[in-house]
Amino acid sequence: MNPPDLSAAPAQVGDTERPLKVVGIGASAGGLAAFEAFFRSASVDADSGMAYVLVQHLAPDHPSILCAAIQRYTSMQVFEIRHGMAVQPDCVYVIPPNRAVLYLDGRLLLQERPRPLGAPQTIDIFFNSLARHLREQSIGIVLSGSGSDGAMGLRAIKKVGGLVMVQTPATAQFQGMPQSALETGVVDIDLPPDQMAAHLVSLNPQRSGRRGAPPARAGIWSEDAYFSVMQLLRMHTGHDFSQYKMGTIRRRIERRMGVHQLESLQAYAEHLHHTPGELRNLYFDLPIGVTAFFRDADTFHAIEQDILPRLLSTKDPSEPVRIWSAGCSTGEEPYSLGMLVAEAMERRQQQHKVQIFATDLNSRAISVARAGVYPASIASELSPSRLSRFFTREMDGGPYRVLKSLRDMMVFSEHDVIRDPPFSRLDLIACRNLLIYFEADLQKRLIPLFHYALKPGGTLFLGPSESIGENVDLFSVVDRRSKIFRSRKVSKPHRTGYTTATLLPTVRIEVAPPTGEERRDTPMKTSLREIAEQAMLRMAPTSALVNAQGDIRYLHGRSGHLLEPAPGEAGVNNILKMAREGLGPSLEAALHAAVVQQEAPHIPRVEVGSNGHFTVVNLTVRPVTSQGSEASGEALYLVVFEEAASARSDALPEKAPAAGDATQYLRRALHVRDEHLRSLSLALERSSEELRSSNEEMQAVNEELQSANEELETSKEELQAVNDELTTVNTELQIKVADLSRANNDMNNLLAGTGIGTVFVDHDLRILRFTPATSSILHLIPGDVGRPIGHIASNLVGYDQLVSDVRGVLDTLENFELDVQTSQRRWFTMRIQPYRTLDYVIEGAVISFVDITEVRQTQEALRKASGLSHMARMLRDADAAMVVEDMDGLIQGWNDAARKLYGWDDDEALALPARARIPAAERHDHLHRLEALRMGKAAMPWRTTRLHRDGSSQQIWVTATALRDGSQHLYGIALMEQPVATLDVPTDLPP
Repeated sequence: MNPPDLSAAPAQVGDTERPLKVVGIGASAGGLAAFEAFFRSASVDADSGMAYVLVQHLAPDHPSILCAAIQRYTSMQVFEIRHGMAVQPDCVYVIPPNRAVLYLDGRLLLQERPRPLGAPQTIDIFFNSLARHLREQSIGIVLSGSGSDGAMGLRAIKKVGGLVMVQTPATAQFQGMPQSALETGVVDIDLPPDQMAAHLVSLNPQRSGRRGAPPARAGIWSEDAYFSVMQLLRMHTGHDFSQYKMGTIRRRIERRMGVHQLESLQAYAEHLHHTPGELRNLYFDLPIGVTAFFRDADTFHAIEQDILPRLLSTKDPSEPVRIWSAGCSTGEEPYSLGMLVAEAMERRQQQHKVQIFATDLNSRAISVARAGVYPASIASELSPSRLSRFFTREMDGGPYRVLKSLRDMMVFSEHDVIRDPPFSRLDLIACRNLLIYFEADLQKRLIPLFHYALKPGGTLFLGPSESIGENVDLFSVVDRRSKIFRSRKVSKPHRTGYTTATLLPTVRIEVAPPTGEERRDTPMKTSLREIAEQAMLRMAPTSALVNAQGDIRYLHGRSGHLLEPAPGEAGVNNILKMAREGLGPSLEAALHAAVVQQEAPHIPRVEVGSNGHFTVVNLTVRPVTSQGSEASGEALYLVVFEEAASARSDALPEKAPAAGDATQYLRRALHVRDEHLRSLSLALERSSEELRSSNEEMQAVNEELQSANEELETSKEELQAVNDELTTVNTELQIKVADLSRANNDMNNLLAGTGIGTVFVDHDLRILRFTPATSSILHLIPGDVGRPIGHIASNLVGYDQLVSDVRGVLDTLENFELDVQTSQRRWFTMRIQPYRTLDYVIEGAVISFVDITEVRQTQEALRKASGLSHMARMLRDADAAMVVEDMDGLIQGWNDAARKLYGWDDDEALALPARARIPAAERHDHLHRLEALRMGKAAMPWRTTRLHRDGSSQQIWVTATALRDGSQHLYGIALMEQPVATLDVPTDLPP
């Protein structure tokens, strides 16, 4: 089938008022089944006046059978695209492997497929070219496939008023591409593939293009329904939109209500309950995605001229430049900042590591930003110098891709500024046109958060309608018109609304406790006892050996009146938790002083309550020698409880203590509590410092993980692209396998039906396969496949040169043919010829046996008939009566002289047996003479009697001659008969 003439006018269909509509259909993995469903529809074969261009992700190094496969499902002409091919209506055009296709002035142009990092964008490339040149006459359809190719192109088509259709994800074998297209919010309709054609054909030819969903009806708006919708979003997405401005959220919800023709918010909330997919659609509709490169150019000029030079002048070359672009949408803003930083470093001849953290709530927008591929229209937003320096274009008319040097500055991640912790130690935060969608309370929370994330002197870059509000103590104004602010250094940090648990990721480490047997048998027990006993040689008997945390390692003496087990799960006993009433504060203060100051604090007369009684003890905590600590593997402290002299009482005192004693007691108690509070304050400061250090470390780890995640996302896209190509190849191979299986079945039935015996052998003369008819010639069974053919016995008579003849054919590549006979006396024509593949490669030989038994029999009969016919002509022209008889005594030939002599005409004679002309008395003699001829004996002429038709007899001379073929086989007898009266015969002949 030849393609349309390239000179044909492509822009008209039928009449001049109806321009050609081009339907771009993009697919990837699983696309072949979707194509089949689309083109099997009878509607697509109608005179729709549309051309269909199929763009599928194909393996670059594998031939495609997509063109032939599509032709099975449609009566339209299907062509594989050639460069410059004109587009004609009611035709299908299929992209070839390893190529990208563009539409330009009614023709399809091919270019080598770009090889960027990540997933291929061939569908986006074609859709963008359709939108640019056909505008509202362009139609984009995305079918099954993984990834997101086609989504950006659908945006371009929708922007110019074209029609956008997507396969319903539930009907797609791979839902990635249809789902990504739906998430853009520009899809006019989603349908199963078998219903799309009817919808296309039913379109009004003069359709000017639908621009968005039908106008939304406000319906009934209730706060209860609104908060129900917000709760559903929070439950299913984890993001809280209730703090967004009501007007912004309301407009987007009403738009979704209009799409589904719902009159009230309550009805829409119920629809969300029953349609989980609509929740995702609403979620991706809520974030605002309005952005561009160098949006508000004057403000970016201020960043370029004032902020970046000051920032770089204070930077040490080893310090990185850290920037956060919050609410980056599809990435234009962080890439713009990256270009400014790169240019500033070049002007100052400085090199810094640049980290631009670009975050957004919309994962779809992040995917677009991460890919770094933008339509050709960005040329109007960027100067030619920046376009050539920071972008590359894989083909003419195709999209632009961010260069790797700029892309490596970016770390894209999904991030919610309301919920997720911020980045830290930042030099610049760009949060432009994000705060305007938040309520005032949320804005007040975020400004201190940005101050916390910035370094002292860092820059905050807001949108033209945003401000820092009342936080003038946190920021100073750098450029009020451009909304650029500088972070102030404050002595007391403001509350950010984020707890330590929010800022720090939770890390849970579980350590299995030692078993009871391990606790009993550990060697440390013996050494700890020895240490305690040596330290207590001159001490009171009631004492405990503890570590810095108060965990008891060894207990000596009776301590029940001082310590009691703590309630709860039993584990390692802690002396601070076991201390009875009155002992805890003093014990904690003394232990802390011993740990921090490495002294031996002594607290006299500590009253310890127990069951309504008091025991007065002198408390001493002493650090154990370094030798003992080394033996135990940790710092140890000896807690000694020495009962004060005359201090023990069995009951509460009946009289109050004297005033002096009371004052002294209170001072001592206050001193103990003061020491205790001081120790707590030191511990709190130390914990705060450790938490602050851990927070910084965790944030650094988090940033590294985000960078690693970025790389993994890129690798995932590359693997996904390879998987799509392999899936497409696998589908085509499955079709090819089905075709080959069907062809193989047809061939087997054909060979079996013809009855021709065929044997296929390889170069080593091993049998590859054979047909059933061969079994009557060669003794073959299915198990003989793989055996050399020389090992197989045959029924051929007088022929044993099969192996040598096959080798001769393989050596000379010349066909060999021979007639052979089997032991069943059947004849076959044996042909041996080389086995050639479609690429003319010799891979063995084909031996075929054609049954020619009937042909041979026919040839023999014809030969006999030919000989008898020749004899008949000779007999006809002879003067003597000539009769030819076969071996059964039937007359086969009869000439005119015999007809005149005997009176029978030709028809009667040929039906007459020979004995009918011989008298009964002569018949035995006639048979005896014929038998002598059969035996090869010569027959002399003899005199005999023959009958006439009228019954009379006459004397004649008979001369008999045997008739033999080339193999000396006797097949008849020729008799020459003449009347005795007309023949002068010698008298000495025997009678």
